[in-house]
Amino acid sequence: MELILNPGLLHPHWRVGAKFGVALALFLGILLLPAPDGLTVAGQRALAVIALAVTLWATEALPVSVTGIVGVVLLVLLGAAPDIGAGLYGFSQPVVYFLVGILTLGLAVRHSGLAERLALLLIRGATGNPRLLYAQMLLSFALLTFALPSASTRGAILVHVYEQVLERWNVDRGHRYYKALMLALGSLNRLGSTALLAGGITPVVASGLMGDFSWTQWFVLMSVPFYANLAVGGTIMYFLYRSGFKLTGIPATALPPPGGMQPAEYRAGAIVLLTALLWFTDFAHGLHPAVPALIALCLILTPRIGILGWQQFERDLGWSNFFVIATSLSLANALATTGAAAWFSETLVGGAARFQDQPLLVLLALCACFAAVRMVMPNIAGYLALVIPVAMASAVPLGLNPLVCGMAAVVVGDSAVYYGAGGASAVFIYQRANVGNPEILRFGLIMTGVVIILLFALVLPYWNLVGQPLVR
Repeated sequence: MELILNPGLLHPHWRVGAKFGVALALFLGILLLPAPDGLTVAGQRALAVIALAVTLWATEALPVSVTGIVGVVLLVLLGAAPDIGAGLYGFSQPVVYFLVGILTLGLAVRHSGLAERLALLLIRGATGNPRLLYAQMLLSFALLTFALPSASTRGAILVHVYEQVLERWNVDRGHRYYKALMLALGSLNRLGSTALLAGGITPVVASGLMGDFSWTQWFVLMSVPFYANLAVGGTIMYFLYRSGFKLTGIPATALPPPGGMQPAEYRAGAIVLLTALLWFTDFAHGLHPAVPALIALCLILTPRIGILGWQQFERDLGWSNFFVIATSLSLANALATTGAAAWFSETLVGGAARFQDQPLLVLLALCACFAAVRMVMPNIAGYLALVIPVAMASAVPLGLNPLVCGMAAVVVGDSAVYYGAGGASAVFIYQRANVGNPEILRFGLIMTGVVIILLFALVLPYWNLVGQPLVR
């Protein structure tokens, strides 16, 4: 009995088998049951494939990119996608190549040494003040995003730099100040990225699911919620661990001054500035954000001008991100084109119809659902592919703004981390600081409440001011 009740005692092969068993049972159950009224056969098959993919993403029984490809193949084989072109819909979307461009830009900034130089400059300004160092860390999450969009890459660089500082300050691992910094790196760092369209997987997938956004449009809509969550979350983290901030006897200079700028850093900086300029001026030239990103990719890989060789690009890009996003878009498209998303939303709307005259209450119920789904889905692309189409389809018959409901799903789903497996860099960071899952979960639950309160008190009025009211 103990073996059954405690999954940790199971042999690893049995655990993997159990994960596959759950996913397969859910898949076959949806596929073989009689189709409910209003749901087409193709829609039922699409839901079965989505259920399989979501379960495999949640349990990580397969590499996430492999799960996505399996989902696309099943869409075609089962007829949920009419042909291979429809099955590969996501691979034809510009946001996928936009991601490749910004990941390449991040690689160039990292390999050139510019990212670490920027981090060191920020940290040296702390002058031995632990509170100032912490405040500068929170600020760096937003500022460094413009040069290093990926939160995972930024965290992997910053963790080593901050470890050097804490070592020189004689702060032991497990100290409350050490934990506060590392918990912030693992849990709050991502918020600086999602405020920008070029900020990594979350904004790229979400923008692709909700419709084309310009760089400026995304920043106008998402900067306030995510920067507010970062500021308030950082403040709460400080008060939770404030006893650890009382450090004494700290040397004023924790790190040696950086050396002179290298040619590769100048080139990387120039490419970043050019790309950012094109993104900021999209209102004038009308280029899709993918175009400046791909221009940057070409410059970075051009001999003598660029920073990376082709072999470095192939080896370090992280191609699983490409496949995860493309396949997520394909699965979400199948939900929409087969009518499965509309059927799913009508089922939800049926329960919420009696609250139609109370739109805030309806959105609150949706936010609770978003948080519950996110808690069981560590893969953000899978979460977005499942939740956004349903949330937007549910909004229309209830008289709500579909875009606001979609954006709320992004804000709630990407603002809290509930356990250590929240990402590869997060696992690494938490382990190095001896931060356990109970502490991560506690802060994740606190952040969920904070995010929903800020959404209703600050973000909804702001979105209304910029032309996106909750009720249309």
